[in-house]
Amino acid sequence: MHEHAHGRQHIEAMIRNQNLEGLLNQAETLHGHLCPFVGLGVKAGQYAMAALNRQNTGMEEVVAMVECNNCFTDGIQIVTGCTFGNNALIFKDLGKTAVTVARREDGMAVRLIGRPGYRSNMMARYPEAGPLFQKIVVERQGTSEEMHRFHQLWEAISRRELQTPLEEQFHIRHLTITMPAYAPIFDSLICSACGEQVMASRVIEQNGQTLCRACAGGKVPVLNGRGIGHECM
Repeated sequence: MHEHAHGRQHIEAMIRNQNLEGLLNQAETLHGHLCPFVGLGVKAGQYAMAALNRQNTGMEEVVAMVECNNCFTDGIQIVTGCTFGNNALIFKDLGKTAVTVARREDGMAVRLIGRPGYRSNMMARYPEAGPLFQKIVVERQGTSEEMHRFHQLWEAISRRELQTPLEEQFHIRHLTITMPAYAPIFDSLICSACGEQVMASRVIEQNGQTLCRACAGGKVPVLNGRGIGHECM
């Protein structure tokens, strides 16, 4: 195999060795901090990749379909190697802490969805965490000392919850799916108005001009913290 196909070799080794701590540390570099749901993504990703027994070189040989756009998804991305950039991450805006990871050659897949009572049970185990989460994350308030304590506690919970049995955190299904087609490769065109290069599948022909969506006006699909919506340009 070409030497550059080994970019994930250290990740693959940690998946095989069930090194959840090491994988969580890798996820922190992407997410910016540690939290329990990043850890859940790491655990779900490790289980799925081990079950599928398929290495991923970023060529869509493995595909992950996530159903939320929150911390959980960053854990999935780092462990599975499926990202928006390599076209192997598919987002279904269902608002569920769930992922289906599948291998290309035969459609063998694993779906993990968070158990309904897991979050409340977890927060009950760490009574200090709930009020801090409300104040700092929900209300965007709190002193620097409270912020420091929150991150300290959140990291400790993340690492401790790695030891919780996976079956207490997720419902797990093994299944076979019809794989999505490989991502198409589109030509690039130049917008007649702004002069910027744009993917051919995203241009709008308007009054004899080839326009990008921004120059054409109207609403553009946007993925943000609220999910998929439309934004006026």
